[in-house]
Amino acid sequence: MKKLRTVSVVLALMATMSAFATKGKKATKENNLSGQIYEMLKDNQFNADHKDLTAEVRFIVTEKGELLVLSVETKNDVLEGFVKSRLNYQKVELTNVAPGRVYELPVKITA
Repeated sequence: MKKLRTVSVVLALMATMSAFATKGKKATKENNLSGQIYEMLKDNQFNADHKDLTAEVRFIVTEKGELLVLSVETKNDVLEGFVKSRLNYQKVELTNVAPGRVYELPVKITA
């Protein structure tokens, strides 16, 4: 009887451990909206004169999955033009994104 209890406890523990060991789909940087925007902005030609540039970007995502930049609040005109040219009308995946909703995203470019 004691062996039966021990075996049942071991089986229960093994079943519990295997349930927690299964890997689910994790949200990666490429899957979410900010990660997609990061990929669009990461290849840039800013030099050492333009280090630690920041901006606050307001945009919406259209029904077709395109970004529409509403405003870029920054003190640097070069950064404003860069962000608008890289993001405006670019396609994104609509995972967990509400079309028509206004999003705000801080952007920081470091050298």
